[in-house]
Amino acid sequence: MAVSKYILVSLPLRGSTASSSSTWENLQRDISKIAFDIPTYKFHIPDLRVGTLDSLLALSDDLTKANSVVEGVTHKVKRQIDELERVAIADSSALAVDGVPIDSYVTRFSWDEAKYPTMTPLREVVDAIQDSVAKLEDDLKVRVAEYSNVKTQLSSILRKQNGSMAVRDLSDLVKADDVVNTEHLVTLLVVVSKYSQKDWLSHYETLSSFVVPRSSKKLSEDNEYALYTVTLFRKVADTFKTSAREKGFQVRDFEFDPEDQTQRKEDLDHLQHDQEMLQSTLLQWCYASYGEVFSSWMHICAIRVFTESILRYGLPPQFLAAVLAPSAKNEKRVRTTLENLCDGRNSAFWKSDEDSGMMGLAGGDADVHPYVSITVNLSS
Repeated sequence: MAVSKYILVSLPLRGSTASSSSTWENLQRDISKIAFDIPTYKFHIPDLRVGTLDSLLALSDDLTKANSVVEGVTHKVKRQIDELERVAIADSSALAVDGVPIDSYVTRFSWDEAKYPTMTPLREVVDAIQDSVAKLEDDLKVRVAEYSNVKTQLSSILRKQNGSMAVRDLSDLVKADDVVNTEHLVTLLVVVSKYSQKDWLSHYETLSSFVVPRSSKKLSEDNEYALYTVTLFRKVADTFKTSAREKGFQVRDFEFDPEDQTQRKEDLDHLQHDQEMLQSTLLQWCYASYGEVFSSWMHICAIRVFTESILRYGLPPQFLAAVLAPSAKNEKRVRTTLENLCDGRNSAFWKSDEDSGMMGLAGGDADVHPYVSITVNLSS
């Protein structure tokens, strides 16, 4: 079963003998005591440019907002993929970043040095990520609007074709040899209740004078109505319509036009082709863009872990970053273990509801912990 939630954490390296390897061994040992099936991985963050503590503190406030925005766009692209796949009944291939499945990308995260050089000030990196994601979101809006416009037009046409006989477009039901249209004769289309067909066939010839005997023919039928033709002299058409309406028969306004029918079919075919093409290209774009925006999100998370760890534990950077994927039933026990590994003596302080200022150093999580903790929800 695919993991839908990860926890990114960092633990301080405390004491003269503490090291990344010993802390990692302790983490693995204590987590394995809870359950053997809790995935635990190292979260590799390079030595990023620290700058001043004041700049890190200011950046920390903005990182929570930036994370919210980038995460929101990530989920927006994912929802669009889900919607398109339901429509297209496409194969649901695994979401990926540059060909790497999302689960593997999270658990084996590697900083993209080519895109974000580690010597670049963190503020510039965050701004670059936000600008890139904003452009991607704008592009998504344009593409979705174009696809939705064509989809709406097509739905409108299909609705007219699939509605009841009383309101639907009749052009696809009528052929050239179904109607007579001369100087003196005209064929009318009449919608008759499904349960009044015998009444229609018995009385249509008497609804007015000059009705051509036995000229009525049924063209189509749905769950409620049947569509009939009747041919009569043009001069009595209005009289016939009035009499038909009094009997509960609806004469539809319709004029057979072969060129118009051809144009309607061409328009429908064109819209169907456009929808399929836009749907396919939008789905391809969403898969590619999801990888891009998800990578941006994980780099924001990495910067958050790095920044919060320095603000929490001090300089020089001495912490172990890890990725955990506990189940809902094991999460509470995992967090207790993390607290014990961090520094149990300070746990009560970090849990205190009275000091809301500590929330800013909690990585934006709703709960405050004595270690840095950031939740990554893959589901929107």
